Amino acid sequence: MREFLSDKVQNIKPSGIRKFFDIVSEMKDAISLGVGEPDFETPWHIRDEGIYAFEKGRTFYTSNSGLMPLREEIANYIERTQRIKYNPSNEILVTVGGSEAIDIGLRALLNNGDEVIIPQPSYVSYAPCSYLAGGKNVIINLKSENEFRLTAEELENAITDKTKVLILPYPNNPTGAIMERKNLEEIAQVIKKHDIFVISDEIYSELTYKGKHTSIVSIDGMRERTLLINGFSKSYAMTGWRLGYCCGPDWLIKQMTKIHQYAIMCAPTISQYAAVEALKNGDEDVKMMRESYNQRRRFLMDAFKKMGLDCFEPYGAFYVFPCIKEFGMTSEEFATKFLQEEKVAAVPGTAFGDSGEGYLRISYAYSLEKLKIAMERLEKFVNRLRNNKLS
Repeated sequence: MREFLSDKVQNIKPSGIRKFFDIVSEMKDAISLGVGEPDFETPWHIRDEGIYAFEKGRTFYTSNSGLMPLREEIANYIERTQRIKYNPSNEILVTVGGSEAIDIGLRALLNNGDEVIIPQPSYVSYAPCSYLAGGKNVIINLKSENEFRLTAEELENAITDKTKVLILPYPNNPTGAIMERKNLEEIAQVIKKHDIFVISDEIYSELTYKGKHTSIVSIDGMRERTLLINGFSKSYAMTGWRLGYCCGPDWLIKQMTKIHQYAIMCAPTISQYAAVEALKNGDEDVKMMRESYNQRRRFLMDAFKKMGLDCFEPYGAFYVFPCIKEFGMTSEEFATKFLQEEKVAAVPGTAFGDSGEGYLRISYAYSLEKLKIAMERLEKFVNRLRNNKLS
């Protein structure tokens, strides 16, 4: 038989996140700190709205773009948080998680050979989705000394006459880094100068622990050249509801809707009704979860300090990115050995790009009790490694 599989698909590596999650799922007494899955249940009033929609038989297709009441609430949310208005009729699309929005946004924007700038370490889907859409990935290796922020100088140096799209992944997974308004204003000047488009993934926007999140769409001249992506998985603990959205100029949303129409039809209807309730009445739930995550964040930073493990302070998402370079092991080796010897799963930094080498992603979307046990095991592990180096 001839080779039927696509070369592109075969060239893509499996997700480095799932590997350790799959191993730990079969390991007794193991603790997983690897997956970005909130340990909170979806707030009851949101679940109740989903149940009510189900009881009322709301199991039909919605419009391709999503329920109008949901798009209206999304527009209201963006306006009250960023003071930017979007038209719910033609500038908002409801998607199956934020991941679908990334995929179809790139497919709608790229021609073969167009360059896509991707700052790394960052979410595992950007590079494969760009590659599948015909893009040529240009990687910017973010630096810990810059708190893993993208600088205007780094962006300027990466741009060529073929650059079309910049992916802006803040608050950042895996580092927890954020971009403040002054940082965004600096890179916005470069973006406008070179006339490039931005895909701004803001799925962790509500999980910011230093002031309030600023979206690049709120910077002068950036609304018309940005696709803003967000969703409900992280902020509202609605991962399994599979619901996200994107906001952008009508000329782009129109083309994205065509791809969505043929590939998906519409996002899950019951999830959409629940999401209306989340946006209307979920602010206190988000505040409670954010405060809990912040407590865990501070606990982990204190634990790293006590065990002498270097880690820059993250102010977004629910991840820490400690440096493990002192042990002379690759991130993969460290994570594998840690899992085998102490039964704790974390993700090698290289799962998020080559610049993640020497780092480990630890999620604090887990209970404080589990985090305390995991940190005790990590302290034992690093002390043993240090003692072995000395002997």
